Amino acid sequence: MEEHKFRILVVDDQAEYRDVLKLILKENGYRIDTADSGENALNIIQKNSYNLVITDLIMDGINGIELLKKIKYINKELEVIIITGYGSIENAVKAMKEGAFSYFIKSHSPKELLNEIKKVVQISNHNKKSKIPKISKIDDMDYFLDSKSSLFNKTLTIARKAAKSNSNVLILGESGVGKEVIAKYIYKNSKRRNLNYVDVNCHGFSETLFESEFFGHEKGSFTGAYEKRIGRFELADKGVLFLDEIGNISMNAQSKILKAIENKKIERVGSNKSIEVDFRLITATNKNLSKEIEINSFREDLYYRISTITISIPPLRKRSEDILDLTDYFIKKFSLELNKKITGIEEPVKKFLMSYDFPGNVRELKNIIERMIVLSENGSLNYDDIANDDISNDDIEEDSLYTNVEKMSMFDKEFVNLKEIRKKAESNYIKKVLEVCDYNVTESAKKLGISRRQLFNKISEYRLK
Repeated sequence: MEEHKFRILVVDDQAEYRDVLKLILKENGYRIDTADSGENALNIIQKNSYNLVITDLIMDGINGIELLKKIKYINKELEVIIITGYGSIENAVKAMKEGAFSYFIKSHSPKELLNEIKKVVQISNHNKKSKIPKISKIDDMDYFLDSKSSLFNKTLTIARKAAKSNSNVLILGESGVGKEVIAKYIYKNSKRRNLNYVDVNCHGFSETLFESEFFGHEKGSFTGAYEKRIGRFELADKGVLFLDEIGNISMNAQSKILKAIENKKIERVGSNKSIEVDFRLITATNKNLSKEIEINSFREDLYYRISTITISIPPLRKRSEDILDLTDYFIKKFSLELNKKITGIEEPVKKFLMSYDFPGNVRELKNIIERMIVLSENGSLNYDDIANDDISNDDIEEDSLYTNVEKMSMFDKEFVNLKEIRKKAESNYIKKVLEVCDYNVTESAKKLGISRRQLFNKISEYRLK
């Protein structure tokens, strides 16, 4: 792709730096748009097509990491470079875990950033020309579904039966268990497998853009509607519509979705003409919808509409038979993607993986292996790369902590009293639960079995950011 056709969105709440970056990139032949906040960036991205987003890390409102997550929900192929004035390996690794292409520190030479952008351009050109299929989430289906777990295989049996019908399916499971993979599995085994598959993450849309995104709009129907847009319902006509994180949409949006499901008719924004749509509906959530109904956060009539068939996916800790096979797959996957040869994995690493309870499930395992490969220097995945991770060493079973005295590096060979160990374990576990729950305090408190006030007190006590 030529530079003048390569489109970049620059996101920074500091006007001076934003303008300087825009000038530098324009001088190098790139097409540049800017946004002064994460919120505005999301609105722009959903209305326009970009090849790359360059975003500041520290911003008011939606910060760079949160924006990265939302961008990947909307468009997994859109590359993101994180820029910050506060460089650290922890933030770099966190950004990479969430799918950032690379990480740039503001005080460094702009040439470094231009080199990173050239890499994105080259990869974009290569992916267009290459006939070799990229490893992607839809290819991940094979490894994910090849299970030794009887519990998980029962889930797959239900999914295969559900695929043969045209009934609405609700997929339940913790964050990171693979609800999207099961949805695609149902689609690939259904009569509609050769038709459209429209994947929508409901958490990725603002309230103001919901109606336009789902129902579409006519040209000129509102400020900024420069052309007609086909909505997600219409795109899924004759095919399958997958609504992920349906538990996160507002009550107002729920009522509009319910009407579209019941009538199989929609109207674009700015039009009175009804459009008939025929789609197979699959939804997913990590929330307990029965409890959400009790607190009036989810419509009961919508729940019964979407849950004709309900499939619950077991967490990774209940299918531990698959952990090492999944680990092998991720090693092969990231060795290829990161162009690093991995020759082996230490036995203590395997013991840790088998003893850890994975609150983030398969997604967390994937992130752990990717991080270890990034940090690997000699082709071997070693225990120290886990011990230095933000996974607490206290999450390891007591037996595995002391099976090898040589691994005392986790305590820097200094003994501390049990009270301090308990505090460290509690602090790290709360941090991990908050991360898995996307820092939703109410949901985190439920997972921890404590009240919101107690959780706030713990956050304050342990100075968790």
